[in-house]
Amino acid sequence: MRCRIPGKGIQIVLVTVFALGLMKTNLPAQDQGTELRELKKEMREFRQALAEKQKKIDALEKQVKELQVSKAAAQAPQAQIQPGVPNAQTAAADVQQQVQELKEQVEGVAEAQKKEVPSVFNPAIGLVGETVFSYRSAGSRATGSDRPGGWDVNQRSVELNVSASVDPFAKGYAVFNASADPITGEANVGVEEAAVVTTSLPWNLTLQAGRFFGEFGRLAYIHDHELPFVNRPLVLDRYIGGESRTDGMQVNYLFPVSHYVSLTMGVGDGFGVNPNDINDINNGDFRNFGGLSFWGRASSSFDLTPNVSLETGISGMGNPDVLDRGGVLALPDGTSVSLPEFPGSTLKERERTVFGVDFALSWKPLQNNQFQSFTWGTEFLHSDNNYDVIPAGDNPLFSRSVESNGLYSYLAYKFSREWTAGFLFDWMEAPENSAAMTFAYSPYLTWSLSHWSQLRLQYTHTENNAATGLRPDDAVYLQWSWIIGSHSHGWQQR
Repeated sequence: MRCRIPGKGIQIVLVTVFALGLMKTNLPAQDQGTELRELKKEMREFRQALAEKQKKIDALEKQVKELQVSKAAAQAPQAQIQPGVPNAQTAAADVQQQVQELKEQVEGVAEAQKKEVPSVFNPAIGLVGETVFSYRSAGSRATGSDRPGGWDVNQRSVELNVSASVDPFAKGYAVFNASADPITGEANVGVEEAAVVTTSLPWNLTLQAGRFFGEFGRLAYIHDHELPFVNRPLVLDRYIGGESRTDGMQVNYLFPVSHYVSLTMGVGDGFGVNPNDINDINNGDFRNFGGLSFWGRASSSFDLTPNVSLETGISGMGNPDVLDRGGVLALPDGTSVSLPEFPGSTLKERERTVFGVDFALSWKPLQNNQFQSFTWGTEFLHSDNNYDVIPAGDNPLFSRSVESNGLYSYLAYKFSREWTAGFLFDWMEAPENSAAMTFAYSPYLTWSLSHWSQLRLQYTHTENNAATGLRPDDAVYLQWSWIIGSHSHGWQQR
């Protein structure tokens, strides 16, 4: 690059000097001489400065020519480069190409992140629908079912799920469920779950608070459409109250050992479908500390072989002061073996305690685990409840404790990606009368049309002994479940 003072600039300087000289013609002679000497002096100094500037410009032009020669040598044809001889220009070109490729990759990632940023602030939303077509051989009064006998179509649930991160330390979710009334057919919408879960507590702790399904056993804390069969096991319906829903909080601790060991403890208002009643005659509308529900679960898993695993757990739940949970229970006249002297008695639940032991043995071959698996799951529950007995007539009120047992056990064999065959066995003693026993067995077949849709065909035979006052029942179910959108607890192999 060359910087040179144009010739017109020098002419302007000379003209300016000449004009200044003319302006001085009216001054005294001595002053004109003085001014002329000063102008000559300034002209000499200007010429010296101009000469120095020219020297610097010439030096710069020399450097530019040298750089141009070096560049021309670097851009010589590749044919002049001897094979196998390192060339600095070639290496520089390779480095420049790598830098350019990395730059393009970084720009692509940045562009992708720009596209994803708007969705980060939106919650994940999913919708689950579940329709059950069925035929039952006996009516609901004879079987104790909440659905009518004969032909029936039950839109058992329509479930809306919303979840998102609250901040870097917690996530929140909500589940809204609408189920049809068995008599009117109208859908009742309710908040099934709405809770916040921490994600970064120290010491391997996780805290959950709000309305949620408390962790108890294997299947009590999962939704109906997640079950490996159509209906929830009888013992869970009667001992827990269906799903283990509660309003409260629970904390989970994952032991810092190489083997998986988990411990969960919680407290809440009620546990199950029916919350604890606070209408106590003595205390009024007031719930003491004993009126809360307390539960806990310890679980672990073992890899017996590379293809076989065992999950085990123990659970416990107690309501020290239930205060008539679920209302008054009636015993059928003349059918109470435990209270034959008080036919027609009614019960009010005062205390509820349930213990459970569960396991699941799973075989999933590593080379084919998407197409083949076998699961054997079993859970045993023990109920120890205390009731206020209100005999018919003028007999005095008294209390009695009832201990009952129940279990369910199922087998599920997945023989292809789409098909699973299974068998469920139920046995239960009624929690209010251990002499009243119910058996049921249910073969079923599940067809997974896709990850978002599945059909299940199930036959169930239910047998009741005389103490229950109920008739046997045969039923056929066809369940169709589907998912749209995001759904964190979709089809699970339990």
